[in-house]
Amino acid sequence: MYNIAIILAGGTGSRIGGETPKQFLPLDDGRSILEHSVDAFEQAPSIDEIAVVIHPDHLDTLQKLCQKNTWQKLSKIIPGGSERRESSWHAILAYLDLSPSEGRDGVGLLLHDAARPFVSQRIIADVAAALETHEAVTVAIPVTDTLYRVEDGKVREIPDRKDFMRAQTPQAFHLDLIADAYMKALAEDEIIATDDAGIVRKYEPRHPIFIVQGEETNRKITYKGDL
Repeated sequence: MYNIAIILAGGTGSRIGGETPKQFLPLDDGRSILEHSVDAFEQAPSIDEIAVVIHPDHLDTLQKLCQKNTWQKLSKIIPGGSERRESSWHAILAYLDLSPSEGRDGVGLLLHDAARPFVSQRIIADVAAALETHEAVTVAIPVTDTLYRVEDGKVREIPDRKDFMRAQTPQAFHLDLIADAYMKALAEDEIIATDDAGIVRKYEPRHPIFIVQGEETNRKITYKGDL
């Protein structure tokens, strides 16, 4: 497989507060969340190419980060959409111009939230390895908290948590599969899915989604306290 890491950094980070999108906020070493995310895939032997999806208002900021760093695999900067799934679709479109003769059938897209800067080399390697035998791959960890199904502010049901896992990224797919799923989804008025695996599960249900074991450290930075 020719593996392309898509770093989804198009969000505005409204839940974290402030004027600076969270992907540009610094961690303890002074380097931004986005830099750490790109670094992880830059260092991964199984990744051949990197693309970053960014909000058009922040293209200049990303360009400055590119000049500051020595990323060799970053080949595309893609303007994002107003929602996450639009950003994913823009990334898919950026690679659909590959003809089958150029190897589109052997292309894997690993879609990763920029706000997960601590993704490990083990996770990336396991996802890439799984793509060799599976067309759709996701990362998840078991739920450890008790879950409530709620109705009108009251506990209606307490499901068995062993039946649930918490999704992480990267989520990876063969290019043609994720493209077909998104084309079917975009033909509908309302898309009921919160991530790329959900799009595949709903619109290409014949293709099972293989699970790679995640890690607690592969957490998503969402609120100010997460920093």
